[in-house]
Amino acid sequence: MATQPQLDGRFALVTGGSRGIGFAIAEALSSRGARVAIGGRDASRLIAACQRLGDRALGIQGDVSDPRAAQALVDGAAAGLGGLDILVNNAGVGLFGNVADMNPDDWNKVLTTNLSGVFYCTRAAIPHLRTRGGWIVNISSLAGINPFATGAAYCASKAGLDAFTEALMQEVRHEGIRVATVAPGSVATEFSGRRRDEGADWKLSAADVAQVVVDLVGHPPRSLPSRVELRPSRPRK
Repeated sequence: MATQPQLDGRFALVTGGSRGIGFAIAEALSSRGARVAIGGRDASRLIAACQRLGDRALGIQGDVSDPRAAQALVDGAAAGLGGLDILVNNAGVGLFGNVADMNPDDWNKVLTTNLSGVFYCTRAAIPHLRTRGGWIVNISSLAGINPFATGAAYCASKAGLDAFTEALMQEVRHEGIRVATVAPGSVATEFSGRRRDEGADWKLSAADVAQVVVDLVGHPPRSLPSRVELRPSRPRK
């Protein structure tokens, strides 16, 4: 049996890390030995998440859709942890509706969080990663390549994220920074107001996505798995 990659001495920031996929990723990174900072907008959720993660975790409040807050989040994580080796851009929102009926504020909220927020955090993280090497992992969605009705804003944000990630990967790969997209299908979480157990009998779990992330960042330096698509094995017919 292959041994699981250990991440002792590595420092990671997971945005949107207080619940759902983000929390599962932070928990998996910590279980492999990394020190982890989690970002989020809700202070009470951050406190509760850090209590669950233990004394190796650091919670930092901030909204990634605000460029100043994103910069403070990344710099605060690097200062609090002692460096930065891994950035997981996971923070995201899902607001759905027909284009004709969508409020422009909802459109902007989806795009600024899911796409601009990744840009803000990534731009802030690159100087830290240049000094140590490391990973940027962007959590996308199969919705980026499989658009659906009522999902115009969300699908556009993830399609843009996929293109952004591909371009970024080519820009920084010679600086010791590896960049990858993880694109899951349906995941049983509370995302977009759903019940956490809704579809749990067939959907992916947050832990499934986390497994992919920790396996990615444990790859030998010579390899770069740049995109992973993750689907339920037996989706609902």
